[in-house]
Amino acid sequence: MKPIAIACDHAALDLKGEIMKHLTDRGIEFVDYGTYENKSCNYPDYAEKVCNAIKEGKSELGILVCGTGIGMSMAANKCKGIRAACCTDTFSARFTRLHNDANVLCMGARVVGAGLALDIADIFLDTPFEGGRHQTRVDMVMALENKD
Repeated sequence: MKPIAIACDHAALDLKGEIMKHLTDRGIEFVDYGTYENKSCNYPDYAEKVCNAIKEGKSELGILVCGTGIGMSMAANKCKGIRAACCTDTFSARFTRLHNDANVLCMGARVVGAGLALDIADIFLDTPFEGGRHQTRVDMVMALENKD
């Protein structure tokens, strides 16, 4: 597996640290695309860095965290080829991989605690895409990028 691309904004620096420690404990490689301090910053910049890592083939999956997860999700989904899902529970994390082949997990540090965030990340990273009839739907979603 390629390294996981991970980034956050100032609101989620501590949670990103917890996630990175957890990934290290699991032996999962990652690349940290920032931010590295809790000084106010712009989440779209960090979403773009993670999405570019995926588009360039450096990573297959990414994790983005901000205050709510919503801003990161919105920014990531503007990037071609990205299917980002904002998850606040393990069920959504499982099914966004099984049925939607999401390649970026977004979470909110002000919404989920570290324990739940680690469970969500584990399920997201460990769940494969089911394919089959779901591939047709993923293809349809991706085709929307090319419509005016």
